[in-house]
Amino acid sequence: MAGIVIVSHSSKIAEGVLELAEQMTQGKVKMKAAGGTSDGRIGTDAMKIREAILEVDDGIGILVFMDLGSAIMSTETALDFLEEEVKGRVVLVDAPLVEGVLAAAIQATITDDIEEIESVAQGAKNMLKIH
Repeated sequence: MAGIVIVSHSSKIAEGVLELAEQMTQGKVKMKAAGGTSDGRIGTDAMKIREAILEVDDGIGILVFMDLGSAIMSTETALDFLEEEVKGRVVLVDAPLVEGVLAAAIQATITDDIEEIESVAQGAKNMLKIH
């Protein structure tokens, strides 16, 4: 099954999104929050992200959702510390954090197709349009 990692500058935000996704999927998807720094402050921690990726990896693929610019940089740094085989299974998803994670988590209960899960998550952008 595909894994999902939630990267946020705030551990509370990452844990909150994780809680929502777990409730919607009833624990059927491997997910991990990687929010905040290792000492509990606001920020991101590449090693924390790396560990989260490794925890949800089961050989299918890992989708990583990030909240703000430096979360992307920290995630890219985390990838540098992964074996090439694992790194090749990681997809950095360009989608709204909450809506994207929820859409991906639900889709991951239906399929292991990483590209399909990513596509559904990216489609969550359309949910944010105000008419």
